[in-house]
Amino acid sequence: MPVRVEETTSSSSSSSSSASSQLSGHTSPPVCTLLTVGQAFSGTQNVSSLQKDEAWRVNVRIQGCNLDHGYLCGTMEALNVPMADTPVVTFWEGEIVDGKNYTFYTGKWEASSEDDIRHWTKFPSFQPFLEQVKVDGGKSLDLINYPYIFMRWKEQYFVNVGTDCGLTIAGFYYVCFSCTDGSINGFYYDPNSSPFQKLELKSTNEGRSGFSFSFYELQ
Repeated sequence: MPVRVEETTSSSSSSSSSASSQLSGHTSPPVCTLLTVGQAFSGTQNVSSLQKDEAWRVNVRIQGCNLDHGYLCGTMEALNVPMADTPVVTFWEGEIVDGKNYTFYTGKWEASSEDDIRHWTKFPSFQPFLEQVKVDGGKSLDLINYPYIFMRWKEQYFVNVGTDCGLTIAGFYYVCFSCTDGSINGFYYDPNSSPFQKLELKSTNEGRSGFSFSFYELQ
């Protein structure tokens, strides 16, 4: 939920990870925890532009998840937004890239396939899939044993403030979730905002044991 600006900036990608891609039929992402309903994450979003360097504190909570449909949803709270008198909360819905319900190509929200590649390649864990994604968007990739889950998060509406709050939810996030430690890295895309605004989150419920999805069947 950044401020609308026209300047450009850049961001470095997260630490690298090695893996090999496999071609197979459509499969679901790995059984992986910390996307359980109620799971909370905390971190920052870098909203820097050429004129200023700024990071907002961000809290995220998972409200629903349905792996069969490649769907999840939740809330995002920005805590220290300069132009807001209160923390700004939005509701978002997510698409899990599984090759069945969703591929690495977005196909909407003003994102071209070139935009998709530019953002996904910011994640070192995506690199093994690059050539196959260029061929078919990743439809033939087997992601079931891969220790990362790729998603898109799209904010749908403001929960506690009006649309005149000075922020925009026109864009969306490219997201990479680590099944190993529950960390989340993302990059915000909106043609009218600074590019590659980075989202970095850590699980705040590290006391949980095991790693398994809990699915909330949304009606």
